[in-house]
Amino acid sequence: QVQVVESGGGLAQAGDSLRLSCTASGRTFEIYSMGWFRQATGKNREFVAAIKWSGDMTYYKASVKGRFTVSRDNDTNTVYLQMNSLKPEDTAVYYCAAGRKFRPIPSKMADFDSWGQGTQVTVSS
Repeated sequence: QVQVVESGGGLAQAGDSLRLSCTASGRTFEIYSMGWFRQATGKNREFVAAIKWSGDMTYYKASVKGRFTVSRDNDTNTVYLQMNSLKPEDTAVYYCAAGRKFRPIPSKMADFDSWGQGTQVTVSS
């Protein structure tokens, strides 16, 4: 089993930056990719970004590309989501997830097996 725990959410104003962290534990050697998803009130959970556990490939939702950066710290098994130029429409609960399945582009919820509890990000205008 792999466990993931997110942290770093909070309140921000439009244009501000926030960094989310996600630390994986347990059978981390089984992880193929780590992903970030978000769910706004009344909407479906959607893909935001992902990184292969090897750290050599990253993927982004089109609307966050250029503003968000996903990265990984090998020493601490932590994945980060750096969010710059935040917009009110980025307001959501952000979830981290770990996936064990090989996927060319891991971006669907079904590509991930272990999920965190989520962290709230609220961006005011």
